[in-house]
Amino acid sequence: MSHLTAPTPSLTAALGAGPFGVGVPGYGHPLLAPAEWGELRRLAREGPHPYGGGPLHWAVLNVADGPGSRPDPHCLEAAGRLREAAGAPAGFAGGRRPRLLGHLDAAHGDRSFGELISEAHRYLDWYGVDGFILDRCPTERTHLAETRRVATTLRALRDDAYLVFRHGAHPCAGYAECADQLVTFAGPWTEYRWSQVAEWTADHPPERFCHLVHGVPRTHLEEALRIARWQGAGTVFFTDHRDTGGGDAWQTLPGYWDEFVSRIGPGVSE
Repeated sequence: MSHLTAPTPSLTAALGAGPFGVGVPGYGHPLLAPAEWGELRRLAREGPHPYGGGPLHWAVLNVADGPGSRPDPHCLEAAGRLREAAGAPAGFAGGRRPRLLGHLDAAHGDRSFGELISEAHRYLDWYGVDGFILDRCPTERTHLAETRRVATTLRALRDDAYLVFRHGAHPCAGYAECADQLVTFAGPWTEYRWSQVAEWTADHPPERFCHLVHGVPRTHLEEALRIARWQGAGTVFFTDHRDTGGGDAWQTLPGYWDEFVSRIGPGVSE
């Protein structure tokens, strides 16, 4: 594991301070969470941020712990309406348009190569996703070669596939060579407020990193954004909901959703 350190002013300067974007780790099924998917479309319609980029960077489609065994009509509709709201054709992933990512569970390296690629094919064939999030991605160097093999194959399936590795912690630096973005923190606010950043992340711009934090009180929202900026994350998702198992903290909108979205951008002080 790379050395972890508290950020320093020089490190912060190297990371920059551009506008944040939102990465949505996975709302509930569109039939059960229509308001949440409606908010995704609203963010997509807002278009490019005036300072560069857009408020919605990506959202995860997780049909049934993966793509499911057959196309889901409600998910097909949700995917199509999100693309329509963004003004993008099926499979579009250029610029800062919002990307719809298929959920692939790496199970910390225990899923087979064949299983992951089979699920990726179904996501592409049925939902026209723009890329994939590799959930529970391993962090150890021993799994790097196999993870690189998966990433290379996913890009072969779709030339411009956008890949997010959800490690939840800092992996060895080699993983940054395989993905477009790494989720280097995914967990509770009680841990995030005391978290540290790996020194090697200073070699990469903020758009390469994402932080997902649950249990953030409204009164600490600005502090959480400050930490994300200080640690060099360009994509964030904060919620006041707590995770009781199975990723349920992300299934519904945060209680302070409007305030959270309004703070996304360059207005957070250093």
